[in-house]
Amino acid sequence: MAAPIFHLIPGGPRPVAPFSHAVEADGWVFVTGQMPNEGDDHAKALPAGIEAQTHQVMHNLKRVLEGVKLDFGHVLFARVYLTHFTADYAPMNAVYASYFPLERRPARTCIGVTALVLGARVEIDLLARRP
Repeated sequence: MAAPIFHLIPGGPRPVAPFSHAVEADGWVFVTGQMPNEGDDHAKALPAGIEAQTHQVMHNLKRVLEGVKLDFGHVLFARVYLTHFTADYAPMNAVYASYFPLERRPARTCIGVTALVLGARVEIDLLARRP
């Protein structure tokens, strides 16, 4: 096994805790769960509503993937965390699905949780693979 590569993407979303944006080993790229925050100011209000928050999370994930020279087509697995599971599941799915072609949707788990950092309603992490 090759030594892991710890990626902190220049210009990537500001981490909300002590972690790398992604860690890569033997072509597998583990992308840290992204929050719906914009820019470097964690005091800035998050986008309102689950649709806007999901779009921002996907935008942040895209920035990380691009930083390691990948895209959503390389994603094999996603994990979604929702704080308002019943209310937010369907609208989150509608936004999430728009980022993946029907024939290339990754495997996925969606989990209801009691809270997320920054008061977010959604967080998503990814597992991607280099070709």
